[in-house]
Amino acid sequence: MAHLLGLTGGLASGKSTVARLLAERGCQVVDADRLVAELYRPGEPGAEAVRDLFGDEALDGTGAVDHASVAEKVFADPAERRRLEQAIHPLVRRRFEAVARAATEPCVVLEATLLVEAGFADDFDLVVTVEAPGALRLERAVARGLPEAAARARLEAQGEGDERRARADRVLVNDGTLEDLERQVDDLLAALAETPGAA
Repeated sequence: MAHLLGLTGGLASGKSTVARLLAERGCQVVDADRLVAELYRPGEPGAEAVRDLFGDEALDGTGAVDHASVAEKVFADPAERRRLEQAIHPLVRRRFEAVARAATEPCVVLEATLLVEAGFADDFDLVVTVEAPGALRLERAVARGLPEAAARARLEAQGEGDERRARADRVLVNDGTLEDLERQVDDLLAALAETPGAA
C-alpha cells in the first residue's frame, strides 16, 4: 500500500501550492473538499446524513445538498456545525481510505484544512502542516480576491493553529520564495521514503 501523507494548513498558508508540488512529484493528491462535494451529491451518504440532521429543506430539488441552506444553519450555530462535522468526517475518511487502497502511486496525500481537528491524524504515516505568518496570510487572501473583513473573520475562526502544529510530524514554513518551498517539499518526500510503511 502507498505511503499516506496528511496535508493541512490554514487559510492562504500555501497548502494548495504544496499539494500541487507533491502531485508534480508523483503523489496522488486528494482534496477533502472534493470528497465532501462528491458525498453531497444526490443519493450519496453525505446528502442522506445532511437530510437526517436538518430535514428535506437542506436538500435542493435534485436531492443534492443545498450549500447555502446548510451554511446558514452551521455558521450561525457552532453546535450545529459540530453535528455536521461529526456526521460527515467519518464519511470523508472512508472515501479517502477507498481511494488509497486503489492507488498505484507510491504516495497518497489527503489535503484537508481540518485534518487534525477531525481526528484523522493517526491515519497517516506523516502529517504535514504548511504555515506562514498571519499578516502574510491575510495579504495573500486579499490578493486572491477575498474581502479583507471576510479574510480576517476566516483567519480568526481558524485560530492560531497550535493544535495543528503540535500534532504535525513536519512543519513547512512558507514565508519565502517558491524555490524555498520546493526544497522543503523535496526534503519531505525524502523523509517519507524512509518511513517504515503505510499506516
